[in-house]
Amino acid sequence: MDDALARLADRYGVATEYWDQQGNHRQVSPDTVVAVLAALGVSAATPVEVDAATTEAELRSWHRVLPPVYVHRRSRTGRIWVHVPHGTTITAHLVWEDGSGSRPATQVEHFVQPREIGDVLVGEAAFEIPADLPLGYHQFQVRTEQGIAYCPLIVTPDRLPDVEPGWGLMVQLYSVRSRRSWGLGDLGDLAELTRQAAEFDGDFVLVNPLYAGSPVEPIEQSPYLPVTRRFPDPLYLDIDRIAAGLSLSEAERQRLSDLHEQVPSIAADRIDRSHIWPVKRAALEELWAAADRDDPEFLMFVSDGGVGLQDFALWCALAEQHGPRWGEWPEDLRDVRAPAVTARFAELEERVQFYSWMQYQLDRQLAQTQSAAEAAGMGIGIIHDIAVGVHPDGCDTWRLAGVVAANTSVGAPPDMYNPMGQDWSSPPWLPEALADAAFVPYRDMIRTTLRHAGGIRIDHVLGLYRQWWIPEGFPPDQGTYVAMDHEALVGILALEAYRVGAVVIGEDLGTVADWMRADMADRGILGTGVLWFERGHTITPPEHWRAQSLTSVTVHDLPPSAGYTAGEHIDVRERLGLLHGTVEEERRDHATEIAEWRRLLHERGWIAQVDVPIAEFVVGLHRCLAASPAVLLGVALPDLTGEVRTQNQPGTHREYPNWSIPLGDGCGRTVPVEELADQELWAQILDVVNR
Repeated sequence: MDDALARLADRYGVATEYWDQQGNHRQVSPDTVVAVLAALGVSAATPVEVDAATTEAELRSWHRVLPPVYVHRRSRTGRIWVHVPHGTTITAHLVWEDGSGSRPATQVEHFVQPREIGDVLVGEAAFEIPADLPLGYHQFQVRTEQGIAYCPLIVTPDRLPDVEPGWGLMVQLYSVRSRRSWGLGDLGDLAELTRQAAEFDGDFVLVNPLYAGSPVEPIEQSPYLPVTRRFPDPLYLDIDRIAAGLSLSEAERQRLSDLHEQVPSIAADRIDRSHIWPVKRAALEELWAAADRDDPEFLMFVSDGGVGLQDFALWCALAEQHGPRWGEWPEDLRDVRAPAVTARFAELEERVQFYSWMQYQLDRQLAQTQSAAEAAGMGIGIIHDIAVGVHPDGCDTWRLAGVVAANTSVGAPPDMYNPMGQDWSSPPWLPEALADAAFVPYRDMIRTTLRHAGGIRIDHVLGLYRQWWIPEGFPPDQGTYVAMDHEALVGILALEAYRVGAVVIGEDLGTVADWMRADMADRGILGTGVLWFERGHTITPPEHWRAQSLTSVTVHDLPPSAGYTAGEHIDVRERLGLLHGTVEEERRDHATEIAEWRRLLHERGWIAQVDVPIAEFVVGLHRCLAASPAVLLGVALPDLTGEVRTQNQPGTHREYPNWSIPLGDGCGRTVPVEELADQELWAQILDVVNR
């Protein structure tokens, strides 16, 4: 690696080396570094470009009066720089978010050699940002004879409040169907599931990301690759609840009934979103035709949603006409603020209103579900999951084009499970552009997800600290890490959660540096634990597991506990050609693993004998889980039905039916919501974690 290129990369947080999961030191290819810098808007293909880019980076802040944004922990004292013509008199104030007033800022002694910028000698002053400021989104303002400049000042809490111990269900909502739902689990099913869990004193229900997918085919199956991370998916709307609030004629109700008969029956062994959505959309269009479009609450919702809601609804309407890949739209529609887009907004106002109305209905149903959970005594209620990123051709990359990187995706470096690394297809935030936007797009995403929630789970929380960037045309193992402003990203996350009293959980499985977990613990963010991963050379006794975590026996990227015990994951990986060794070696290692767990459970008295049937073994695993100090215990819903099939086999969306397997029992028979409490394991396991 050329020293000059390495120095430039370091300025932009691009790693030129790293340590892999096995502790090996890895050098990053210069070609990768140059390509990642290009994605950041930095040309570094030649020595001349490297020198020019380095000089530009050194002088960038000198062209600004103030930083684009300043994020500050409440208990700390900080300082903020100001660049003005040398010798200029400056006064500065801290202006409060709520408009209630301001206070003068104190200039501190600070000497930096002035710099010649153009034909102006520019000096640097510094002002103190004191400790114990009120939390919120304030302003730092400076006045000079040249005028007024300001910088957003975001004051974040040092730490979120401690989480009260509790347990809850972990659910892939689309898989949890009832006899009344329209082909996949909806918010009505979530409300019923929440009610049933509350009867056993459950404190939360953690659901998969509910963000919107494409309004037209092809419809992405994965809830972790949505078109937006700000607005939920109308697929999850409870049609019956909307219909109950409208005055429908007999003919309208009959049309809804006829449409309902067109969705796959509850016995279907696959969830086909491409079949379900057109039928459900037709039903929603029937309800929209009967709705009061001048409803003051709806109009207020649209007004409060502002430009973000308008952009999303317009993108959906344009996608209906031009397809879901905006990069293939007519060129004059690819810029969200182009005159042609504004003109089309007027032409498509009816469809824009329709998509806005569906968001209004989603907002109402999410609010009702969370309120019902709280009324039933749940300590937390609904925990929503925030996906790592969005679809590269979705709404967010269209409306936030200047804040996300082009021709680059995030993923993971090679590890013991994926020797070639992983490419998740999602474009990353551009760190400097996000700061220039004062982190508003990120804040809006967090805020709207928390709008009707008791908590959030951050998938791949490592991405708030650093991200594995893979330039277009490079294989996943030829990427590199790019540092993120974790102080800002974690701080804003904590601020938004603090304001609504929400729990925050970070999925920190895999290759996560110790300092990152320490920072999460320092900020009051829970980590994630999985029973199966509490085993190295030997099993870690449960009393030594991490306390500040949401811990479960299994997760959605692994088979349910009965399936894992039976080696379902080995069968699947053998069929897909994903085994690292021979199938005999894999089965031998797996048999050893399960035997060790059986011995531990028997020694602790959690199972009656070593060779109990799988169902009793699964109950014993949850007794082990309940013996841990983990503050939150998660129960994967498929463990309560005896399901063995995997919901998601990572990296196999074309080879395995990921995210489309309905909840079933050990024989693959669909288990509807109405029958959950009748399952033998339901009461046994919930009684264990509740006690």
